[in-house]
Amino acid sequence: MTDTLKAPAPRNLAIIAHVDHGKTTLVDQLFWQSGTFRANQQVAERALDSNDQERERGITILAKCTSVMWNGERINIVDTPGHADFGGEVERILSMVDGVLLLVDAAEGPMPQTKFVLLKALAKGLKPIVVVNKADKPSARPWEVQAEVFDLFANLDADEDQLDFPTVFASATQGWAVDRPEDAREDFAPLFRAILNRVPTAEGDPDAPFSMLATTIESDPYLGRILTGRVHSGTAKVNMPIKGLARDGSGSTETARLAKLFAYRGLSREPVESAEAGDIIAVAGLQHTTVADTIADPSVTTPIPSDPIDPPTLAMTFTVNDSPFAGKEGDKVTSRLIKARLEREAEGNVSLSVRETAEKDAYEVAGRGELQLGVLIETLRREGFEMSISRPRVIFRDDPETGKTLEPYEYVQVDVDEGYSGVVVENLNQRKGEMLDMQPSGGGKLRLAFRIPARGLIGYHGDFLTDTRGTGIMHAVFDSYGPYAGAIHTRRNGVIVSQEQGQASAYSIWNLEDRGIFFIDPGEKVYQGMIIGEHNRPMELEVNPTKAKQLSNVRASGKDEAMKLTPPRRLKLEQALSYISDDELVEVTPKSLRLRKKTLDPHQRKRETKMREAG
Repeated sequence: MTDTLKAPAPRNLAIIAHVDHGKTTLVDQLFWQSGTFRANQQVAERALDSNDQERERGITILAKCTSVMWNGERINIVDTPGHADFGGEVERILSMVDGVLLLVDAAEGPMPQTKFVLLKALAKGLKPIVVVNKADKPSARPWEVQAEVFDLFANLDADEDQLDFPTVFASATQGWAVDRPEDAREDFAPLFRAILNRVPTAEGDPDAPFSMLATTIESDPYLGRILTGRVHSGTAKVNMPIKGLARDGSGSTETARLAKLFAYRGLSREPVESAEAGDIIAVAGLQHTTVADTIADPSVTTPIPSDPIDPPTLAMTFTVNDSPFAGKEGDKVTSRLIKARLEREAEGNVSLSVRETAEKDAYEVAGRGELQLGVLIETLRREGFEMSISRPRVIFRDDPETGKTLEPYEYVQVDVDEGYSGVVVENLNQRKGEMLDMQPSGGGKLRLAFRIPARGLIGYHGDFLTDTRGTGIMHAVFDSYGPYAGAIHTRRNGVIVSQEQGQASAYSIWNLEDRGIFFIDPGEKVYQGMIIGEHNRPMELEVNPTKAKQLSNVRASGKDEAMKLTPPRRLKLEQALSYISDDELVEVTPKSLRLRKKTLDPHQRKRETKMREAG
């Protein structure tokens, strides 16, 4: 065991930033320059992004606790997600810290999702430190960005202490931070000094009975469930009796012994004998207590208040895979396994909710956005699950005063070349978007701001990239609930559907290429009702992609070899989910993504269409 945690009390700091503003790289530099990593130590780049999907996507998904020492002072650092879809992680983490470090790109300035997380931090009364990162970029405009941050704080109703924030200009990749852009660029000492001067030491009543609020949960194959949180009062000791208190005040969830107690040292979690008020710790030994519950001494009867989590705005239906290819690629295919896994995910992620639906073997999973649900689906398929997923749909509400239907609206910020701004404005207007602002952002680009129903953004990202030739950048964040905006028609074209089961032939695809764009290669197996391409007209087209060329002895030599096919369009998971219509599904397996009709039989589909039109 390591030594007992002693004074001085640590400083608990959360780092918040927009996606790709350099947050995880900055934390890496704090590790190196505080001596947490040895000079010759082999450490992966972006050490905190340990999750496979975090490295592949280049974003932070899970909040992580770390710790560094500088000049004899301990700083506990929490790396938080920068994407609004993972706001549930951010909201929980802010309850553990006493200060926030706001990271802003020196060229882009504050972005929509910076505003989302910052609003949460300011509402809790946390005092920010602003770091203008990437100040070495040729396009950097550090003083202008600092002014934009001040304006943002003022717009978010920051108090006088919060408006009097210190600013540090830095380059995380080059490893320097300065108080003014023209100062000598040496190391991160100015940033460490700003943290020690601005962030107060953690407080808590050391003489009161032990209590802590659980903020994250994970599973360990040897220790079971591990809960992380900040000690609110008292002292935690290994083997002491503890109990869990439900967040709603309904009483004790269980009693147990504190089997293991861990503190954070650098990237590692090390066992300790005890921990005092203000420390961020992880505990093991509880079987039923979960996120937002209180872990406390048996004498404590009142749970620690936990901040309410913003409700989910988007839902999908997860069903058992019933296609002809079901069970061929995954080993977890039953509704019982899918239900148990989804409930386990919802236990640790309080921004997700899971409920059974009226349909057989179907579960509605509600979350913050397409990215959050897409990450969950990708995690499940990597674990061996097979499922069918419906199109995302927004969660409506009824106005308690008027009884009218309300729907979620998003704030969208778009950076596009001036030549493409017209088509972007036109398409967003067709999707019921309302333009709020338009201003030049330098380099021949315009920055547009819209308020648009969340329904209007489902499936738009692909069209947006097409309209802007891949040069546009779009960011969206939940704004508020507003009046129902009416019907929105999003997909322009119909789909090409297979009417046979078998192996797709090059001959058949070659003959059908003038009908649209295909999603499959020759030789791929298809089934009746599977979507194999996009029609170039609005209606649905049924074809036989398995038809082979008739073999005869009357043909030109070498004619088959001259057949040239256009490469298929391969949809990624989030693209596939947003592409499908309400009567379609995405079949997800560990090896494949297939688009299909909910009803595979074409005659039954026609009957259902007639019934819908008649009804």
